[in-house]
Amino acid sequence: MNYAEFMASLAKGEPPHVFLLAGEESYYVRRAEEAILRRLLPVAEERADALIRYEEMPPLDALMESLETAPFFTDKIVVLVRDAAIFRATKKKDGDEDAPSSKDTAADALIARLADLLPTTYVIFTLGTKPDKRRKLYQTVEKYGRVLESEPVRPWTVENWLNGRLREMNRSMHREARTFFLRVVGIMPTISLEFLDRQLEKLTLYTDNPQFTADDLRAAFSEMPEVSVFALMDAVSARDVRQALELLARCRADGVHFTVLLSLLVRHVRQLWQAKRLLMNGTPPKGLGKVMGLHPFIAEKLGGHAKAFSETTLERAVLSLADADYLLKTGQAGDELLEDIVIRLCRK
Repeated sequence: MNYAEFMASLAKGEPPHVFLLAGEESYYVRRAEEAILRRLLPVAEERADALIRYEEMPPLDALMESLETAPFFTDKIVVLVRDAAIFRATKKKDGDEDAPSSKDTAADALIARLADLLPTTYVIFTLGTKPDKRRKLYQTVEKYGRVLESEPVRPWTVENWLNGRLREMNRSMHREARTFFLRVVGIMPTISLEFLDRQLEKLTLYTDNPQFTADDLRAAFSEMPEVSVFALMDAVSARDVRQALELLARCRADGVHFTVLLSLLVRHVRQLWQAKRLLMNGTPPKGLGKVMGLHPFIAEKLGGHAKAFSETTLERAVLSLADADYLLKTGQAGDELLEDIVIRLCRK
């Protein structure tokens, strides 16, 4: 089940005795782990006596011993196994199909134990990647316990996370602030919910207002040099050459390195080119987001800007930026090369 379903199920009825929290989004795994521990061990002082923690997969005999430990000072034992590699997919080597090994026998014993844990024993496995669902071990946990599938967040799904997090914080977000947030997500090579969560937490310290504004978010995300380039991209999209050159000079004066400017300009021009081609081939503006891997609102806005550019202009700009990358890195050119590319983008 996904994170929302998992957290909802955790709040209902008696918790199962075995959990597997697996997937690429560590943020969800961490929060689910914390929620389970709060549910099973609500008093923090209990954890010293009741929690057996492994930071990586222990030998199976050591794990079995922990699972069979009776509580002494508390009413339960909670075994936490992080990086539970036993759930990973592995390739079989030639000759492994024949006689069962001692490791297979130990794994079978673990499966039998997980299917019949002591009433006082709970176990939480975590894994930072997808588990092998074909394994009997996984199927046992799924049958007798609960599995979280922590899928990575995409630009077109991050708004679901944002809405849920804002509800938890009893805050809301102005429309312009939401647009700014989605654009920040759009320029992240990999979406980090840990980072985004820290920025929202920072906002609660920055302002007491129940609704976050765009200025609030600019202040919170100011540590990202890419954020200061947003206005430059907007000016290029609007083909406002004067404003674009002023913003380019301001970015450089503010210390934004040319490599950051180049990478974001390349990305922006490629997205304009991709949107242009998709629209020419019949993709409706509202369908751009899914194809381009962007939030629908951001992609539709990008498509509107792309209509003002010829395909030839965008193709030439990508080639010019590739040349600029080499010339700037080898010290054969300066900011005038970026200025020339921006001028040609805006005027043609």
